[in-house]
Amino acid sequence: MDERLTQYEVKMEKCIKNLMEEFSTIRAGRANPHILDRITIDYYGTPSSIQQVANVNVPEARMLQIQPWEPSMVKEIEKAILTSDLGLTPTNDGKVIRLVFPELTEERRKELVKDVKKRGENAKVAIRNIRRDANDSVKKAGKADEISEDEAKQLEDRIQKLTDKFVAQVDKEVESKSKEILTV
Repeated sequence: MDERLTQYEVKMEKCIKNLMEEFSTIRAGRANPHILDRITIDYYGTPSSIQQVANVNVPEARMLQIQPWEPSMVKEIEKAILTSDLGLTPTNDGKVIRLVFPELTEERRKELVKDVKKRGENAKVAIRNIRRDANDSVKKAGKADEISEDEAKQLEDRIQKLTDKFVAQVDKEVESKSKEILTV
């Protein structure tokens, strides 16, 4: 029966991993190359991430520099950034694209913190749904006489402890990201 719990633990870990990926795309006033992760461009008919067709580096705390390997890709990358929901306007000199991150206003920081908390809540809901699925499988096994009542009770307790552990981890990550955003 432990292998059954492992599959639910893996699903809960994926929820945390997904949340961390979402958090990496939220900009907190500092340049972070990961905000470009979700932007794809057409590279000779193949959808590719910017990191696959250009060097992306952080020359200053609030600036990203994108240097395409092929100068012809500058316009394509610039267009992809403009049509994305980043809210940044790229500048280019024909060879290099620069993204300057404006200082976040207090109002914008508070909006971002709300968004972070909302995403954290969604992750908790996903974890609780996994708990429900795990408990349902334990109840089915109990009804089919595959496990005793005591085993079912123990498994439900372990599922709850697992859920509590991951919900606490979500809270910790939300707190950490909120603190990062609110730091001026």
